[in-house]
Amino acid sequence: MSEPDRADQQRRGPRRFISGVVEGFYGRPWTMEQRTELFKREQTWGLNTYLYAPKDDYKHRMYWRDLYSAEEAELLVALISAAKQHSVEFIYAISPGLDITFSNPKEVAALKRKLDQVKAFGCRSFSLLFDDIETEMCPADKRAFSSFAHAQVAVTNEVYQHLGGPETFLFCPTDYCAAFCTPNVSQSSYLHTVGENLLPGIDILWTGPKVVSHKISVESIEEVSAVLKRAPVIWDNIHANDYDPQRLFLGPYKDRPTGLIPKLRGVLTNPNCEFFPNFVAIHTLATWCKAAGGAEPRDVEMGDEEEDPRYSPHKALTLALADWLQEFLSTDQPAGPRGPRLRKGLADEEPMQTDAYAPRPDDNPLYTAEPLTLEDLRLLSELFYLPYEHGPTARTMLQELDWLRSHSQAAASGPDQVRGRSPPRSPPAGAPQAAEWRSRAQRFDGMCDAVVQMFNRLSNAPNRSVLYDLYNYICDIKSGVGLARAYVKTLGGHGEPSAQLMNTDPEPWGFRGGLSGEFQRMLPCHGNRDLFKRPPTTAVYCVRPCLPGDEMEVQRIFKEMQRSGDERVSRVRQPPLICDSLSAGDISPSPQCALVMEDDAGVCGYALALTDAKPAAAKRVTSEDFPSLVTVQVLPRVTDPSPVKRMIGWLLSSIKSSGSTGAFCELRRGDRRMLDFYSKLGSFRPRDVADLPQDILSMGTSL
Repeated sequence: MSEPDRADQQRRGPRRFISGVVEGFYGRPWTMEQRTELFKREQTWGLNTYLYAPKDDYKHRMYWRDLYSAEEAELLVALISAAKQHSVEFIYAISPGLDITFSNPKEVAALKRKLDQVKAFGCRSFSLLFDDIETEMCPADKRAFSSFAHAQVAVTNEVYQHLGGPETFLFCPTDYCAAFCTPNVSQSSYLHTVGENLLPGIDILWTGPKVVSHKISVESIEEVSAVLKRAPVIWDNIHANDYDPQRLFLGPYKDRPTGLIPKLRGVLTNPNCEFFPNFVAIHTLATWCKAAGGAEPRDVEMGDEEEDPRYSPHKALTLALADWLQEFLSTDQPAGPRGPRLRKGLADEEPMQTDAYAPRPDDNPLYTAEPLTLEDLRLLSELFYLPYEHGPTARTMLQELDWLRSHSQAAASGPDQVRGRSPPRSPPAGAPQAAEWRSRAQRFDGMCDAVVQMFNRLSNAPNRSVLYDLYNYICDIKSGVGLARAYVKTLGGHGEPSAQLMNTDPEPWGFRGGLSGEFQRMLPCHGNRDLFKRPPTTAVYCVRPCLPGDEMEVQRIFKEMQRSGDERVSRVRQPPLICDSLSAGDISPSPQCALVMEDDAGVCGYALALTDAKPAAAKRVTSEDFPSLVTVQVLPRVTDPSPVKRMIGWLLSSIKSSGSTGAFCELRRGDRRMLDFYSKLGSFRPRDVADLPQDILSMGTSL
């Protein structure tokens, strides 16, 4: 850090922890009324920031060069003013990365002009986003900059200085999570360039290990902070649902230990597209942020919430749902679309009333909706929980349904057996008896009924604005539960099979997912990533020595994986890898150093090695520390990493027994699949080899 930069930072003093909401999803942006309502909630709950970055605001992203019209300017001025009124820092984000030419001064001038306009609206905090864009530079930029990262940093620094060095200025990198970094976070040349060259007053956004991170550990944040040379601001997609129109997330903010708080510059949640269901996401984030005080920070074991002395997701969820219940029961219609008001007639006459309905003694009782309860909202949250897990009730329902289906023979062996059916087979020894099956079926039916009753009470809640955001989701889950309920009744012999389940010509609601569902059901391994695991879900793999008859299969896999590689890599002629000759059969592997992996469909992977790679390396210099060469390929249908690790462990053991001290592999830098594969093995590390072509990376492991 330069002396002027250090002096400026000391003058400003410690900056507050950024906490709040980023409107950064794809889909219909929130309304101005909803954003104003958000500011009120943030102020009440102790959050302090709003990042304006809706992907579908054309002038934020697609038409970023265009200035706002007078009408649009008026709305933004009002919004910025509302944020200030509620002590919320308004950060205006712009995303020029789709088509900006970084080396063109006119483009940079257009960017400055746009931000100057927003600054004139009263905005004092800004953000430049380069997420979700192509990484290939245009020819002009390639001549001007040594890398994509250098181009982004140069423009960002210039804009930051042009705006006078705002106290809050956020930068979103293109590699904004660990999964995007090649070969990994600590070795990413892109992140190192950003960290070393971005001005110290600029903060960097980061989503964690993945785009939607299941867990974020203190260790992972310390790693990226060391590369970026500053603490990141987490852009958290844990509650984002723009990638799946059938999912909604109403679970608590969790799997982020409070030990993260002193390691971060801030946290912004990018939540559900629907405004009102975000009550839980934002409320629980606020509770988490307040946990900065109190007990000593610890990087606790994820998932064991009681081990974190500062924050309990379960308790935070209960607090949020209790407050949300009051909003449901309110007759106000905050921040939502309002229907047209009925106007009185010209003579201001009251509308004609019909006689009040008075049921007779033999009539059905008058329907009255029961009030919504806290338990209803807890059930709702558990049915629509988080991206990587269902809530406790949802998990129990899935487990019970799976058990009832798997043990359906017990249902037909008891006194409730349907008349006319053929005698059931005798259940095996130790199988559940009919009484247990009926008891669990009754329990499952009661859980289904609770979902239906929750739906009825929710549908009659006074606050219709909240309901409208939820209605499609609760209709869908009610339908799914209804189908499961009917199926279990059929298994138990109570009534005929449901037409929705068994009919060859069902109604449209009998088959879910439309065209997307049709595609998924036609693909291999569909369902193996379901959150509810129905054992067995893994195939049986056999790792064995490569036989003479396997050579053709090895070459077939090698050619298939070459054809299916990254298109950008395959468009241009690539320098040969030493291992290509080994896989193609031009060079024979060393004795005891050729393995194949089989599944039910045949050979699906291989691992080959040369204990002494020097003769095959031609003009390349081999290292005494890493004299052996390995190559591994596995077909995409292999989804279980365990047998692959077993195969590599066996191969490395054979190499070590030959007296070798280490093994290396060569990869093309554009082959993200194999880079990620070797990186996740944990034992292979990038090597600095002077004579390698620019597009080739060497990784090695000591034996």
